[in-house]
Amino acid sequence: MSKEQRMKEIEDEVAKCRKCALWMTKTKSVFGEGSLNPKVMFISEAPGYNEDQQGRPFVGKAGKILDELLEIIGLKREEVYIANVLKCRPPNNRDPKPEEIKACTPYLDKQIQIIKPKIICTMGNFATKYVFEKFGLKSGNIGKLHGKAFKIRNLLMNCVVIPLYHPAVATYNSGMKTTLIEDFRRIKEFIE
Repeated sequence: MSKEQRMKEIEDEVAKCRKCALWMTKTKSVFGEGSLNPKVMFISEAPGYNEDQQGRPFVGKAGKILDELLEIIGLKREEVYIANVLKCRPPNNRDPKPEEIKACTPYLDKQIQIIKPKIICTMGNFATKYVFEKFGLKSGNIGKLHGKAFKIRNLLMNCVVIPLYHPAVATYNSGMKTTLIEDFRRIKEFIE
């Protein structure tokens, strides 16, 4: 089975998922999108309002900032893969609950296994915490981890994890855009 077929199979599972209560409040699930042979895989927390409406990741204000940051390092959306820890929007954009993360992350795990990215960029605390725990890295606050590179080498993965602030931070604090740009430039160091 091709990568495309395997991904489509998981996307269909997500569309029918009832493992947590979020299916009752979502408009559309947001599976993820992009290249299945990406230079970088970005993992964020959960869909927001615009994403929930369109069924696509990063289509609101934070998406515009992400597009700008990608452009700065010479990448296009089509060259990366974007996914979330949660595939459905939590009501009022609240933080994900532990039981929602537990229910939803098997889908993310399958996406990672299919894509086998060389670089995983986690955006925000929830994505960073999940990926770090999954790969046995010592987790911490995004304020201390952002922009640093952590190597993962085991039987299943050989990649670099780079935690980033979520692009939405620049919508609340314009001074953070400089930090985001610096952190994105770190990504470029690891692109072959």
